[in-house]
Amino acid sequence: MERKRRLFGVQMITITDNALNHLNTLSEKHDKKYVRLSVKGGGCAGFGYDWTFGDEKTKDDILVNEILLIDRINELYIRGLTLDYKEEIFGSQFSFDNPQASTSCGCGTSFSVKV
Repeated sequence: MERKRRLFGVQMITITDNALNHLNTLSEKHDKKYVRLSVKGGGCAGFGYDWTFGDEKTKDDILVNEILLIDRINELYIRGLTLDYKEEIFGSQFSFDNPQASTSCGCGTSFSVKV
């Protein structure tokens, strides 16, 4: 089952059950209330996803599924994103299906945005 967060009628982000379960595991492991997803400049394609942990929610944060914080300033870069977590034999990782990305690098964590 996918979990969605809508912002002003537009789907902000979809979190799959696998991703939600892993976010909860990470939150518990780091003894923090929230996991924060941000977009930072850098990476081989121009922007990259950045993960941090915290206990505080600010007035500019969007809370998704009571666990994931996203600062509103990042909305432009991730609106419509589907976040999944894939477990494979040779490694597990989050995967980002981002309709705002015009290109992405081979590792899947760096992207450029449509102009």
